[in-house]
Amino acid sequence: MTVVFRTERLTVRPWAEPDAERLFDMYSRMDVVQYLGATPQVMTEPAQALRTLARWHERSADPRFGIWAVERADGVVAGTVLLVPLPDDAGTGRGEVEVGWHFHPDSWGNGYATEAARGAIEKGFAEGLDDIYAVVHPPNTASIRVCERLGMTALGRTSQWYGLELEGFRITR
Repeated sequence: MTVVFRTERLTVRPWAEPDAERLFDMYSRMDVVQYLGATPQVMTEPAQALRTLARWHERSADPRFGIWAVERADGVVAGTVLLVPLPDDAGTGRGEVEVGWHFHPDSWGNGYATEAARGAIEKGFAEGLDDIYAVVHPPNTASIRVCERLGMTALGRTSQWYGLELEGFRITR
């Protein structure tokens, strides 16, 4: 198993085909996807999970970045953490990098999002990044609290990424 990084309680690694059932279970829930994208959509068939895995692997060609599985010590995938270039509303980007997280409801409330995101931020800084951003839909108070626990600076509302009005946060090395 390839490991991207480890934290005290978590192993962060690439998503793999055997994880497709868990990925589908997670992303087929509106309470997980409600703040993802302009028009949140749940997965409705297991084949979507396999297509998502393939797309995520393509986005991980640069080893500094990726969309990774967050595995608990008991072997259960708790969720996803990502470190990826931020697209502007034209879809290209200006070099900013985003940290983000999505977790299965059975793993909420345990500090996993903060722990995994902190590890991703440390990885980004070790790779030479000076600033890392997070963008959060304004009603997503749980993710705003994660940004605060990470020590990120609130930048206020912005629509410079994803073509949506989001709360922006930044942490500097």
